[in-house]
Amino acid sequence: MIPRRGEVWLVDLGTTAEVRPAVVISIPVDDGGRGLATLVPHTTSPRQSRFEASVSVPFLQAGVFDAQSLITIPHANLVRQLGTLGNAQLSVVERAVRLWLGLPATTAES
Repeated sequence: MIPRRGEVWLVDLGTTAEVRPAVVISIPVDDGGRGLATLVPHTTSPRQSRFEASVSVPFLQAGVFDAQSLITIPHANLVRQLGTLGNAQLSVVERAVRLWLGLPATTAES
């Protein structure tokens, strides 16, 4: 199982957290890479932060992707795929991540 950018997975975040959905924002690894994926977790408890991305899809409860909670985990922590975000939906999440990390906006966002 190789998670792909834009896929939403149910993820085991360990004993201190819980199992929750998250969208993959990293690119797939090749044979030489580590079996890791970077994700943006989804929460149903938004805080009205500018680092949250609201994306409506039928396979998720109402909520937001929280760019302040970026995680990198082993593929073994991915429980099952829930669906895939479209390009426009993924762009909303990417914008929140760039804002949180202080990366420049894309030409379309300027």
